[in-house]
Amino acid sequence: MPVNLNPPDSKALLPVDGVELGIAEAGVRKANRRDLLLIRLAEGAKVAGVFTQNRFCAAPVVVSKQHLSTLDPDRGIRALVVNTGVANAGTGADGLARARQTCNETAKLLGCTAAQVLPFSTGVIMEPLPVERIVAGLPHCLAALRADAWGDAAAAIMTTDTVPKAASRQFEIGGARITVTGIAKGAGMIHPGMATMLGFVATDAKISTALLKSVVAHAANHSFNAITVDGDTSTNDSFMLIASGQAPMAEIADTKSAEYLAFRDAITAVATELAQAIVRDGEGATKFITIKVEAGRDEAECRKVAFAIAHSPLIKTAFFASDPNLGRILAAIGYAGINDLEVEGIELYLDDVLVAERGGRSPAYEEAQGQRVMKQAEITVRVVLNRGRAATTVWTCDLSHDYVSINADYRS
Repeated sequence: MPVNLNPPDSKALLPVDGVELGIAEAGVRKANRRDLLLIRLAEGAKVAGVFTQNRFCAAPVVVSKQHLSTLDPDRGIRALVVNTGVANAGTGADGLARARQTCNETAKLLGCTAAQVLPFSTGVIMEPLPVERIVAGLPHCLAALRADAWGDAAAAIMTTDTVPKAASRQFEIGGARITVTGIAKGAGMIHPGMATMLGFVATDAKISTALLKSVVAHAANHSFNAITVDGDTSTNDSFMLIASGQAPMAEIADTKSAEYLAFRDAITAVATELAQAIVRDGEGATKFITIKVEAGRDEAECRKVAFAIAHSPLIKTAFFASDPNLGRILAAIGYAGINDLEVEGIELYLDDVLVAERGGRSPAYEEAQGQRVMKQAEITVRVVLNRGRAATTVWTCDLSHDYVSINADYRS
């Protein structure tokens, strides 16, 4: 079971004006499974996104990036199409043709151009995308379009996830009530830059395209790029931010304005909730672990230390076993890549327990204290470098027997 993660309440997921969602059972890879999602946007909606850094990126990533980079600013994105089951990655020119065919057929149904459609896929790599099944399923998605279908949409994009992931909130800008609602999928092959995840967050706020790009980058860096389950970077990662512009407000156009900061923080909060849900539902995970690195010279070195700890199989298996073998954490800090690190100045805490200081075990530390914390479902590892004022936080999970079983059986 996921770590303290319940399925979202569909009634609590707020509709976003100008955004409709419809799902279908297209049989992309398995029968009788919701596996196709169409998101239709009102005219004038703006879309920005960040994608995987994997050089073997999937065909839909290539096509989506092309469409976003060449889009006529007067003709915004009108639809996003998401399929699960087959990733359409490692499929060469044929995969690109199939991704473009998805866009072409969607455009015909919606009366827009193919460049106004963004495709997304997730699932098994190096298998051909059964585009004919997607084409056959699209009319069913169109007929099912609803503004309040966020819960169904969250379920339709799952692969090895055990729980749908969705979040929603409202806030005010200049007296106008703004809605933000988002969904995500992901449970394994999770590693920054980004993760094997798809994320779609929509808002009715008005904001310039340039600032929307700035917000999606900031939100990704502080959420989806701050999680890891297993250290593997997927070929299909995509995080899209949609602004329908339907709210009764002036357009946000200044990064220094209070309105921009409020908008950025609200989007980041929703993205963070979705990112943490991915870790809580990590394949085989039994524990949710927060790693805080403080008092570094800059954020970059703090992230080095945090991810050295978060990626370590030895540390992750110790957490699974509730074994306070905490020397493994000191070792990870030491090999994180900070060449001038003075270990005598480092403090290591497990929740509120001081474990190590002055280069070794704290005189007051007793193993029973560490074991007490390690048995918890949620644990915080805090490293104080005492080198400056920078800090960062990342989230990870333990590594269990079930992780191996899930991935060994993934294609069966």
